[in-house]
Amino acid sequence: MSQYEPLRQPQPTASKRPAPPPRPDFYMPAMPPLGLIHALETKWWEYRRRQQFRQRFLHLLAYDDHMLEDMGHCREDILWALRLPLKDDATEALMCRRAMRKVQQRS
Repeated sequence: MSQYEPLRQPQPTASKRPAPPPRPDFYMPAMPPLGLIHALETKWWEYRRRQQFRQRFLHLLAYDDHMLEDMGHCREDILWALRLPLKDDATEALMCRRAMRKVQQRS
C-alpha cells in the first residue's frame, strides 16, 4: 500500500443481527433448544453492539459543540442515543437522526 492510497477503515464483523437457525427436518431428543440459543445470541449481540457504541461515542462528549459539529455530530443526538433501550441499535438510530438533521438543514 502506498502513501497515496486512502486508508481503509476496518469493517465491523458483526454489524448485522444474527440470523435465526434453520429449522431441522427432524427432531432428535438430544437436540438443543434452537430458539433459546438464538435468543441468547441476539441478546449478546445487542449488548456488544451497545458497548461498541459507547466506546466510539462516549469520549466525543468531551469535545465542545463546534468540534462535534465539524465531525457531523450533535451533543443532544449522542446523549439521546445513549439513553435508548438496549433492544434499539443506537448506532443505526444515531445515523438515521443525523440524516434527518441534514435533510432539515438543506430545506
